[in-house]
Amino acid sequence: MGNETLMQYFEWYLPADGGHWRRCAAAAPALAAQGITAVWLPPAYKGAGGAQDVGYAVYDTYDLGEFDQKGSVATKYGTRQEYLEAIAALHAAGIQVYPDIVLNHRIGADGTEQVTAEESDAKNRSREISGAETITAYTRFDFPGRGGKYSDFRWNWRHFDGVDWDAAKRRSAIFQFDGKEWDAGVDTENGNYDYLMGADLDMGNPEVVAELDRWGSWYLETTGADGFRLDAVKHIRSDFFTGWLSRLRQTSGKPLFAVGEYWKDDLPTLLSYLDACRDCMSLFDVPLHFNLYNASRSGGNYDMRTILDGTLLAARPDRAVTFVDNHDTQPGQALASWVDGWFKSIAYALILLWGEGLPCVFYGDWYGIPHDNINPVGGDLAVLLRVRAERAFGARRAYLDDPNVIGWTLEGDDAHPGSGLAVILSDGAGGQKQMTLGPRHAGATFAPVTGGGSAVVLDETGSATFSVEGGDVRVYIRV
Repeated sequence: MGNETLMQYFEWYLPADGGHWRRCAAAAPALAAQGITAVWLPPAYKGAGGAQDVGYAVYDTYDLGEFDQKGSVATKYGTRQEYLEAIAALHAAGIQVYPDIVLNHRIGADGTEQVTAEESDAKNRSREISGAETITAYTRFDFPGRGGKYSDFRWNWRHFDGVDWDAAKRRSAIFQFDGKEWDAGVDTENGNYDYLMGADLDMGNPEVVAELDRWGSWYLETTGADGFRLDAVKHIRSDFFTGWLSRLRQTSGKPLFAVGEYWKDDLPTLLSYLDACRDCMSLFDVPLHFNLYNASRSGGNYDMRTILDGTLLAARPDRAVTFVDNHDTQPGQALASWVDGWFKSIAYALILLWGEGLPCVFYGDWYGIPHDNINPVGGDLAVLLRVRAERAFGARRAYLDDPNVIGWTLEGDDAHPGSGLAVILSDGAGGQKQMTLGPRHAGATFAPVTGGGSAVVLDETGSATFSVEGGDVRVYIRV
């Protein structure tokens, strides 16, 4: 069995043609053949933008494209039936399914309420800058189009901590409801980063927690999902997911892999969050993404010896989900930090062949992003995926000892005949490096499958001199 590899199966600018679930189902066998073992699917429930909504403006989590709400029955990606068929097709291909779960906020309310609130300082949410005032808040979620099917729960202002819009005065500000406190156990940016957008869920309200438990059980039973990608976890009290995931794992009888999006380029903060949530999830390795981004933008002047410094992959590889780019970092998005094209194969070689962490391949790198005339990464990525599935096993020897040219080897193991590999890469001038794969490969021939070049024969210790051209990556495997 090959290594686990995740694919984020969407990008921000997919066509709003309701066809994505069908395309996903059709692609399942090819993805499995390429070495993909799990997919992260976009939010499947109805957003405030209806058939145009990418899924993060959450309206009704029980509407998976089944009810005429927000101007459409289908979501941007298709209907409930097509969603379930896509999951079934992925499962039939041996691929696990991790839906994107957005529990921080609700948007697109069905009605307003008069609520007493105080305005919070946007840059220091723990400081109130007004006295109590009555605002008209979009906090009633009655879901008339669903008519109580699956759940009769109705949301009102008591289920939220605050909003950012007073409809009566048509004024935008951060309003904290009277008698409420921003949740503790969240990121400390802006003093307290509980509030992100929309009507912010009060995770300290027992009714909210009970409803999210009920919904989670319903969702797993309905979809057969194998785990979750959890959105915006830095805005949600850390103990919420500890309890929520534990209860769902118990009731479902599944291990339920989970990866959280804690968007911060700061390793100590990510490690503190893992401690606070008691390792109930993995996290995306945001610091590694920014190292890759900065290296790609440094004109060959990045010190490649430091490429893993400050990363989850180095500090907690067992909890690191590594990635090059995603839907938030692509051009035009709020967190845009797109890794330059010339560096993509180098970056993917690192996350796919390092031998630790769970790598996530981005849909936009695999298929391209027509909206921005961005082409797929191309043949190298397919080769790297195949090498990962078949060869990336065994003990690693790292040679992060030069500002430009770095490399590593994986020795291989007995369980995977022919496994083992050598990687050498450079962000600047080309060069060479003596590396060893160990005595199990003494006298073997290793040939490059990316970056051109000639085969090398290993000596009696399993060592050889490997080379790379400037700004490229060479991966050698046993022939």
